[in-house]
Amino acid sequence: MTAALLAGVLAGYGIAIPVGAVGTYLVSLTARTTLRTGVCAALGVATADGLYALAATLGGPALAAALRPVLGPLRWVCVLVLLALAAWGAAGAVRRYRHHRLATHAGAAPVSPARAYLALLGITLLNPTTVIYFAALVLGSQTGDAAGSGERVVFVAAAFAASASWQVLLAGGGALLGRMLTGHRGRLVTALVASGVMTALALRMAVAPV
Repeated sequence: MTAALLAGVLAGYGIAIPVGAVGTYLVSLTARTTLRTGVCAALGVATADGLYALAATLGGPALAAALRPVLGPLRWVCVLVLLALAAWGAAGAVRRYRHHRLATHAGAAPVSPARAYLALLGITLLNPTTVIYFAALVLGSQTGDAAGSGERVVFVAAAFAASASWQVLLAGGGALLGRMLTGHRGRLVTALVASGVMTALALRMAVAPV
């Protein structure tokens, strides 16, 4: 059980700590909305990580073999999603700045916690980095076939908890950033920087080999 717990914690933090496009969007979203919305979004990311950890423990090498053919299409879907989010975020920030509004969306209702959860869950499930990470985990460990049901449960729970703790920490940082940058110009700069980072990561993902 201890080995499964440690393996799950390491797996969860291993995929969560590198702050890529998903983490950047999470921080930006929380800065523009509320801590509650950010926490729900963070749990959406952690849920996706937990689902992949569960699949890794149950699927074994067969799952990894099945994932290989779709890694390329998933990468392009993720590139398009990231570019759309970057453009949407930048355009919304410019509109809000021009109209001098502090609402999270110009002329629209704020993002609800449930919507934030589902959005980040979907984005993370389509993230090729997550797919590749857990596919490698399946191929490089005996977590799936050799472990009993108890060890599997502990591994998945530990991976989810580790990922959730880090994502919630990022959301807290986004909430603090939002309180610091309460002016129109500060929110515009924050949104444009986040959009720029997401665009750069999407372009880098597009040209990187699978």
